[in-house]
Amino acid sequence: MMNNTPKVKIGIVAVSRDCFPESLSVSRREALIAAYKAKYDESEIYECPICIVESEIHMVQALEDIKNAGCNALCVYLGNFGPEISETLLAKHFDGPAMFVAAAEESGNNLCQGRGDAYCGMLNASYNLRLRNIKAYIPEYPVGTAEECADMINEFVPIAKALIGLKKLKIISFGPRPLNFMACNAPIKPLFDLGVEIEENSELDLFEAYKLHDGDERIPDVVKDMEAELGDGNNKPEILPKLAQYELTLLDWIEAHKGYREYVAIAGKCWPAFQTQFGFVPCYVNSRLTSRGIPVSCEVDIYGTLSEFIGTCVSDDIVTLLDINNTVPCDIYEEDIKGKYDYTLKDTFMGFHCGNTSSKKLTSCSMKYQMIMARSLPEEVTQGTLEGDIVPGDITFFRLQSTSDGELRAYIAQGEVLPVATRSFGAIGIFAIPEMGRFYRHVLIEGNFPHHGAVAFGHFGKAIYEVFKYLGVESIGYNQPKCLPYPSENPFAK
Repeated sequence: MMNNTPKVKIGIVAVSRDCFPESLSVSRREALIAAYKAKYDESEIYECPICIVESEIHMVQALEDIKNAGCNALCVYLGNFGPEISETLLAKHFDGPAMFVAAAEESGNNLCQGRGDAYCGMLNASYNLRLRNIKAYIPEYPVGTAEECADMINEFVPIAKALIGLKKLKIISFGPRPLNFMACNAPIKPLFDLGVEIEENSELDLFEAYKLHDGDERIPDVVKDMEAELGDGNNKPEILPKLAQYELTLLDWIEAHKGYREYVAIAGKCWPAFQTQFGFVPCYVNSRLTSRGIPVSCEVDIYGTLSEFIGTCVSDDIVTLLDINNTVPCDIYEEDIKGKYDYTLKDTFMGFHCGNTSSKKLTSCSMKYQMIMARSLPEEVTQGTLEGDIVPGDITFFRLQSTSDGELRAYIAQGEVLPVATRSFGAIGIFAIPEMGRFYRHVLIEGNFPHHGAVAFGHFGKAIYEVFKYLGVESIGYNQPKCLPYPSENPFAK
């Protein structure tokens, strides 16, 4: 993957209240650092040598130290009760995501001079964070041993990665949404509130740039790379030079337009005029950029590619964007799912898109024409889609979306892609999510979410949920168990 997501370096600052032994925070910080290095990548953390007492001057010194060390995330570690003012000012003045964890007591043989009371101090820290309107990540149970706190900090890494990335992200879009795709339309002001920049362009601008790449000397090398990736699935070799030209156009556009931003995602247009003017569909190129860590959504879905970028940061892997598309036919369910997997028919659905999913996430791939588009356009201009069944395994389906009045809402559901042949076309898989039927009705429909959902390959709901919470998203839907009815669920319905 390309370098399109941040590298996280967490500055760990131990704090100490002046009426408690400072040595507690020092020794506990040293034990925490040792525990992290023993289990995880030590380049992800930095040990600030300054142990802060109840002093704003020391707080400033610590901030300067971790800044000079190149830290872009902060962990405030309560080695004892902690100074509620200075420790929360650390988070206030640090330019990046922050977390708070606290030390548990070590031994019943040392509960006098060796008692730190960080369990109590965390309450005061949380109160002061709220008092000052400071955002911070606090784990589910934020008090633990050195080893447990090391695990908590490691869980913060992907969360911080996404939060840092959003602050330095530019989304580049091309063209208005196609006709009858109002579902992907949403206000862009919430993007600015998140710190995301947006550059909106015309399809005509993109077409001009594409034409200027006619005869680009790099095209043959890109074609060779495409041929190697497609292998036996290279069924449309005649279209590869055009696709290579388009790929180079997008990559050059990114370099010329990302400005002061470090990371980029694209919301592209793919129909109806795209095919007739460019002479192909962009699906395969979209899949190739996404496989390099540059998410590309279809149908100018700005919040779709925003969601994909969050998933890329959190999972450190390729993501995709799919339609929550169609039901699984009863005969497929009866033959291939019932009795083999613990899902009802309503727990299953097919996730589909024309061909934007990376070949690395397909069981096999074939270059084909886009069947849906070819129903109303000449087949020869719909070449360039990548088809295949999606690899089976754990997935997280999620989306961050703005409502029409500019409020952010989101959903997350964990499940799996079943190892069952789809018998269909496009990049497609049979998805199974517990209680999907109720989730579909009371979150997706009730929440007015569009048909596109981002897919991360693995279970990342815990981290993505914390990212959404940190961003201030108040409504986060998930697939609730039967014992927990949705607010809109009819209690009398069978």
